[in-house]
Amino acid sequence: MTNPTAAVLVIGNEVLSGRIADVNVNYICRRGADVGLDVAEVRMVCDHEAAIVAAANALRQAYTYVFTTGGIGPTHDDITIASIAKAFGVAVQRNLQIEQQLRDHYGSRVTPAALRMADYPAGARIVPHGESFAPSCLMENVAILAGQPRIMQLMFEATLPLLQTGTPLHTRQLDVWGMESQIAERLGALQSRFPTVDIGSYPYRVDGRPGTALVCRGAEAGEVEASFAAVQALVAEAGLDVRG
Repeated sequence: MTNPTAAVLVIGNEVLSGRIADVNVNYICRRGADVGLDVAEVRMVCDHEAAIVAAANALRQAYTYVFTTGGIGPTHDDITIASIAKAFGVAVQRNLQIEQQLRDHYGSRVTPAALRMADYPAGARIVPHGESFAPSCLMENVAILAGQPRIMQLMFEATLPLLQTGTPLHTRQLDVWGMESQIAERLGALQSRFPTVDIGSYPYRVDGRPGTALVCRGAEAGEVEASFAAVQALVAEAGLDVRG
């Protein structure tokens, strides 16, 4: 059995303009690996209905799940809910229970704009997260999450128990001093020996000194450990120093 797959659809001009650095993708990918949910694609689109609809429709047909982040607040450019509703061909409906929850939360400060956060695609499953602000929702295989990292994480964790998950990935990492080009050919041969393990090399620099992270990832712990032992032997043969 293969793990279910997922895509992340990041929505927002503020991300594409560089004004805000996205951290949500990293969180979703890491937590997905923890539970056996393989994130296979990430897309970023602007706050434009046609772009959101096209991306959502393409991704929801290609992957088991889609996680959208951003665009579900009270402002005029928060159009994710309406766009996902259009992608599914359904109306946007006000959830009266969530509306009352928002009224209780805001009290005298409540505004019509704030109450827009009680709007959901018709037929969506409301996903409570235990906080006073509006819940997220799951529209078939599309989870609609906030863009603000703390809220997104709450919504994501509340959604996870509702999803099919698979086999968590096992990971081993070895950091060495040296350039990946010094062992590139040997790593390629090693990858052929362990086809079920993803063997990656990721270069970086520390105070101008080149280093490389060598990572073995896979669903079978035994295969990961065997490939990692082979990587250690390869590093020793190449004469590279392990970074302490």
